[in-house]
Amino acid sequence: MHPPLDRPHPDCQEEIENLRTCHATESKLKFWACNEVKAKLDQCFKAEKQRMLAEMNRHLDQRRNEEQAHAALAFGKKETFSEFLAKDATYQKEVEQERQRQKRWFSF
Repeated sequence: MHPPLDRPHPDCQEEIENLRTCHATESKLKFWACNEVKAKLDQCFKAEKQRMLAEMNRHLDQRRNEEQAHAALAFGKKETFSEFLAKDATYQKEVEQERQRQKRWFSF
């Protein structure tokens, strides 16, 4: 399945037209007739989605830090929760133990 082809996909217009042409010219009884064209369209949609997500999340870390700073001010704290966790030895120890556990788990 693919997303609706009638909504704008500026990066994939050529692939969409190729699929529509294939569907119009090939027999409906040959289900596999347009598989290669469909695979190229899927690759294009995947690349388009990755590009759009990268663009949307470009300033995500900055926004998250700003929100945490505002929350710290609202609660009367001098440091954000991330800064607190970075200084907390118990938390850092547990994070390192979890990393080592995952490293052993995935090293097989």
